[in-house]
Amino acid sequence: MWLFAAFLLVPLIEIALFIQVGGAIGLWPTLGIVILTAILGTWLVRTQGLMAMGNLRRSFSELDDPTEPLAHGAMILIAGALLLTPGFFTDGIGFALLAPPVRHAVYNYLRKRVHVQKFEMGPENPRRPRHPDIIETDYHEVDAKDSHSRGDSGWTRH
Repeated sequence: MWLFAAFLLVPLIEIALFIQVGGAIGLWPTLGIVILTAILGTWLVRTQGLMAMGNLRRSFSELDDPTEPLAHGAMILIAGALLLTPGFFTDGIGFALLAPPVRHAVYNYLRKRVHVQKFEMGPENPRRPRHPDIIETDYHEVDAKDSHSRGDSGWTRH
């Protein structure tokens, strides 16, 4: 139901804002603002996205929890989509999502609502077996007739 409301209300808000702004400053300045915000938004999304990718790479290389850099990257991606959509309301939300304090606030809000059951990072410690009574190995089957044809292995007494 929330998605339906968003698809209904956002275009109505955008149309109302276009009418209000266009009536106040005229058609061409309004279109100029829309184009300028798309260009500025694209540049900001690119720079913020590169910083988010750097943070994500750092968290992977240091074996830190990548949840926050991934969430920031997702919010920057959503901001880019909103900034490329013509309109003042979507541009406002998009520019807000590009501000790191807003992203931190959204991340903290979502982190309180989402509960992770289990999170593991990096390979297991090879010195500590998962189950001490299990020994992992590789093997291959040998036919009984093949084992006699090769002779005594030297490992058993016959």
